Amino acid sequence: MCIPIIVSIVGGFKVQHDPLVTDPLIRLQAPGAEHLMGTDDVGRDVFARVIIGIRVSLFIGLLVAIISGIVGVMAGVIAAYYPKTSKFIMRFVDGIMAFPTIILAITLAGILGAGTKNIVIALSISYFPAIARVSRNVTLQVLGKEYVKSAIVLGKTDSYIIMKYILPNIASQVLVQITYTFAMAILHESILSFLGVGIKVPTPSLGGMVNDGRNYISTGPWIITFPGLIIAWIVLALNMLGDGMQDILNPRRKNRG
Repeated sequence: MCIPIIVSIVGGFKVQHDPLVTDPLIRLQAPGAEHLMGTDDVGRDVFARVIIGIRVSLFIGLLVAIISGIVGVMAGVIAAYYPKTSKFIMRFVDGIMAFPTIILAITLAGILGAGTKNIVIALSISYFPAIARVSRNVTLQVLGKEYVKSAIVLGKTDSYIIMKYILPNIASQVLVQITYTFAMAILHESILSFLGVGIKVPTPSLGGMVNDGRNYISTGPWIITFPGLIIAWIVLALNMLGDGMQDILNPRRKNRG
């Protein structure tokens, strides 16, 4: 996972070509010393565009993970701690989860329009319900612990109990779900860009590059191959990170494996 991040940060200072500059004279040039990943159908350097695409994908994925994580945790904890709100909050969450995540994201992106801001909003709305459900279930378990019951009997404030006992004890499981959200947000951002409702052109995006290269699979396979591999690499790495975190934070799961 760290390699794409390092490449996107350090590589940006070393790329020799502007990712937006076109040059028809070198269109569909195969990878070589001058253009490490070749050029696309209008002569843009694929490597330079991949570097920017990684940055865009990581930025959107991280932003979606943070926003959906905050909203999801708040919704889940409130629903668990205040049972009277549970029916309203969880029915709303169930209503959103009734739609497949990618279908909901595509619909919202189509309504809101293309662009980074709208993609973040669409994906955050699509992903926070899963985090809310996990947060609620784990919070209910914590509320059954003796130390929480004792704090309630002693008259501790709700905010004190939530900050002192609830959040620290649900953090590990919620963090794993947020890591998964990070990975899926990157994948779905690429899908939205591939479909034309994601990042606005001419800003490079990995999904958009895959879309641009699909008509040149036979004459310029590198156009679609490199961004496609990067997407798969990042998503796989984040999922492996989530599994590793779950093994570390939940030793019983590791022992069962």
